[in-house]
Amino acid sequence: MSNFDAQLRESQTQVAEAQSKISEITSRIDTAREKMKQGIETDIDVENATLQDVHNHTSVMNANIAELIMGLDDVTAAFSRDFDEMRSKTGWESFVGFFSKDRSDALRQERMKTANIDDKLQDLISKSDIITKLLENQLAVLTEQKSKVETNLTETLDEREFTVGELEALKAEILGMDPKIIEVENKIAVEQDAAARTKLETELADLNKAYNDLVQQEQVKLAKSQTLERYIEKGKSWVDSLQNQSATQMVLINKLQTDTKQRVVLYDALSKSLKTAQQQDVAHRINEIGVKTDQEAQTAMAAIGTATNQKMADMLESHEDHMVFAREVLEAKAKADERFARRFASIVEKHDSNAYGG
Repeated sequence: MSNFDAQLRESQTQVAEAQSKISEITSRIDTAREKMKQGIETDIDVENATLQDVHNHTSVMNANIAELIMGLDDVTAAFSRDFDEMRSKTGWESFVGFFSKDRSDALRQERMKTANIDDKLQDLISKSDIITKLLENQLAVLTEQKSKVETNLTETLDEREFTVGELEALKAEILGMDPKIIEVENKIAVEQDAAARTKLETELADLNKAYNDLVQQEQVKLAKSQTLERYIEKGKSWVDSLQNQSATQMVLINKLQTDTKQRVVLYDALSKSLKTAQQQDVAHRINEIGVKTDQEAQTAMAAIGTATNQKMADMLESHEDHMVFAREVLEAKAKADERFARRFASIVEKHDSNAYGG
C-alpha cells in the first residue's frame, strides 16, 4: 500500500470517528431539549471537556488531510523533473547519436510527441476527487448537525423569552401583594373585636398562601429560565464550533478544486508544447518552469508557486483560447492557497521543513 493510501485510510477513519463524536453531542443537546419540552428537569450533558475533545480530534483529522493535499502538490512538483528527463536523450538515443545526430534527434522528438502524461494527470485528479468526496461528506454532516441545533436553539430562545416575561409578571404581582399584607397585618394589630380580628386573620392567611404560591411559581420559572439559558449557551457554543469546522472543510475543498483546475491547465499546456515542432525551444521553457517550481517548493505551500504561475501565464497567453481561463485559475489558486496557509500554517511549516509526523 502506498503512503498516500495509508494516510487516506487513516483520514477516513478519523473522519468517521469525528462524525460519530459530532452526532453524539448533537444527540445530547436534542435529548435535553426533549426533556425540557416534557417538563423533566435535566442537565445539559455537554461539558467543555467534551467539546474540547471534538476540537482536538478534528484538528488532527484536518491536519492529516492538509498533509495529503500538500502531498499532491509535491507530486505535481516532481513532474517538472519528469519533463526534464523526457527532454533528455535516453541511453539508446545517445548511442544512436554517435552514428547519426539527426537520427538521434528524430528518435527523441518522436518519443516526446507520443509521450502520454494523461495517466499521471488522471491519477492526480482521481486522488483529489477521493479527498474532495471525503471532505464534502464531512461538510454535509456538519451542515446537517448545525441545522438541527439551530432549529432547537430558535425554539429555545422563543421559549426563554416567554418564560422571562412570565417571571417578570410574577415578580410584579409579588411586589404588589406586599402592601396588602402589611395593611391587613396593621389592621390586626389594632383590632379589638374578636370576630373582626378572626376575619382579618383569615384574610391574612389567604393572602400569605397566595403570596407563597406566587413565590413558588417564581422559583419554578426562575429554574426553568436558568436551564433554558444554559441550553442556549451550550447550543450557541456548539453551533459556533460546527460553523468553524465547516469553514475549515470549505477551505480544504476550495484548495483541492483550484489545484485540480490549475493542474489541468498546466498539463494541457505542457502536453501541447512537448508535441510542437520546435522541441528545443519548448524544452528550454519547460526547464525554466521545472527550476522555478523546485525553488518555490522549498518556500511555498503550492507546488507551482508565484514565479512558476507567472511563467505558465506567459506561456499560455500565446494561446488565445487558454488566456482568460488560465488567468482566472491562477487568481483562484492564489486565493485558495492564501486561505489554506492561514488556516494550516503549522502544517505548511512542517511540510517545508520535511518534518511530517514530527
